[in-house]
Amino acid sequence: MAQKKLPSVLLRAGEDRRVRAGHPWAFSNEILMDAETRAIPAGSLVVLRAPGGEALGLATFNPHSLIAARVLTSNPEAVVDALFLGRRLANAVALRDRLVGVPYYRLIHAEADGMPGLVVDRFGDALVVQVNTAGMEALTPVLLEALEAELSPRTIVLKNDSPVRELEGLKREVTVAKGDAEAPIELVENEARFVADLSGGQKTGWFYDQRDNRRFMAELAKDAATVLDVYSYSGGFGVLAATRGAKAVTCIDRSQPALDSARAAAKLNGVEGKVTFEKAEVFEALEKRAGTGRCDVVICDPPAFVKSRKDLKTGAQGYRKLVRLAAPLVARGGFFFVASCSHLVDPPLFAEQVRRGLRDAGRSGRILKSSGAALDHPVHPGLPETAYLKALTLQLD
Repeated sequence: MAQKKLPSVLLRAGEDRRVRAGHPWAFSNEILMDAETRAIPAGSLVVLRAPGGEALGLATFNPHSLIAARVLTSNPEAVVDALFLGRRLANAVALRDRLVGVPYYRLIHAEADGMPGLVVDRFGDALVVQVNTAGMEALTPVLLEALEAELSPRTIVLKNDSPVRELEGLKREVTVAKGDAEAPIELVENEARFVADLSGGQKTGWFYDQRDNRRFMAELAKDAATVLDVYSYSGGFGVLAATRGAKAVTCIDRSQPALDSARAAAKLNGVEGKVTFEKAEVFEALEKRAGTGRCDVVICDPPAFVKSRKDLKTGAQGYRKLVRLAAPLVARGGFFFVASCSHLVDPPLFAEQVRRGLRDAGRSGRILKSSGAALDHPVHPGLPETAYLKALTLQLD
């Protein structure tokens, strides 16, 4: 079926270099925003054109957003339909199946998979979809058709509750597009079983981005190690460590539903006797533990401390405080893992806050590994700043 004639959006003089070089975004100040362009409905498909009129590709467009145009394809003749999206889904599935080996992974990671503004996490025959832009919102009916054709899922949850939707003029809501998402669902990660709440949990219900880091830390926890897992969420680090031979694991989180999921995971894996759970604010819990003994492995995987640029200074200092409180709880020769998922905190700033926190705690050691998100969270070559997850593993003296 032919695509109806699309409106054109023209880049300003000298503002086409980045798009020509492969960058998938055009900002509002790079676009000739005349009255006709401003009148294009948010979420529309457009032909993005160079100042001279040359077509650079198809993009979704929102005249009210800072990131006004998001390139879908460099082919201006492409028809964006269920078949178009289905091909991208099929490529993403083939890659994840090869990388992960089980159907529990980040299936679509926005621009890196050619679907800007879209995140899809797969839980076997259930999918959790996050639509974060007006363009992908407009394409949602076509996306659902493509998901059905490629995967025939039993359940599809539209977890459209991210604050970034408000920047696009979209409301925040959670809806079940297919099936039933009331009951928690089981997933498999690193050969262990876990539980996720697809409709009520944080983000999509599970954080696949830490899969590889969890496996690495679990290996360090074998041989009867004692483990402290703070911001434990649903037990991805702590319960896995128990399955790999840790002697005793303590999981601390402020969320009772998250701890309930972690407890269920411990039971599923037959390690409930090794894992204890504590509902508490992490900073308070760490302060109370000062001088009470040390653990062989301490894991700190907090939520984002920096959610906007105005929070950068105070939020970054939060990582320093976290390290200052947690590092004294690591045994001499033990291992310390600390992560940041704040995309505004770049790797050098994060490393500096960790260094300062260690100094404040009077601890020294060495960085064994600097890592990021798991392989099912690829990064678009034109958007290196979207590599949001940073993690350091250290051995402390």
